Amino acid sequence: MPTADRPQPPNRAQPTPRAEPTPRAEPTPRAWALVSAVAAPVAMIGGWTLAAALQDGFDPVRATISELATAAVDRPGVMTAGLLVTGAAHLVTAAGSRGVPLPGRLLLALGGAGTAAVGLLPVDRVPTAHAVAAGIAFGALALWPAAAARRRGARPLRPGVVLPTSAALLALLGWFVVELTGDGELVGLTERLVAGAQSVAPLALVVALRRAAAS
Repeated sequence: MPTADRPQPPNRAQPTPRAEPTPRAEPTPRAWALVSAVAAPVAMIGGWTLAAALQDGFDPVRATISELATAAVDRPGVMTAGLLVTGAAHLVTAAGSRGVPLPGRLLLALGGAGTAAVGLLPVDRVPTAHAVAAGIAFGALALWPAAAARRRGARPLRPGVVLPTSAALLALLGWFVVELTGDGELVGLTERLVAGAQSVAPLALVVALRRAAAS
């Protein structure tokens, strides 16, 4: 006798393997942020170098940067312009530093605004306001790398990199404060060390982030 056809089990389509999600690229600082980051140390270091060269008998070891922007020197506009350009450059760098956490960018911008205010508020005319602006600028520019720390993501922003950077900037700032409140034999030198380092730090981070993204 013919046997009845047995019902065949339904075909079950093999599940289509899910495609691995494409990792999102880390945002990197814009190219114009690199330009502004270069402009900051050029304006700051170049400004005090040129202003001191134009002033006979100026002692950069014992005299502060602020003194180069007072009526006591021949061309105060040179250092004033250097401070204004440096402050504006920090503001532009903060705006274009994609990938850097917002707290760090805000502190960098605050440091830039404070630096510009130092230039607009000469120490010989408004000493108290000048001191406040300088304190804000120095403090913000020393702390912003630590505020930009990220545990994940680009290596240049890891705590092991940015925290020691802030620690070094704070140490230089502390040395300057000691000289400023002490005998002042090295007050000009220490101020130039901390101001120069703070002007270079944003450039170092922008370059490191762009290189990390390109590798």
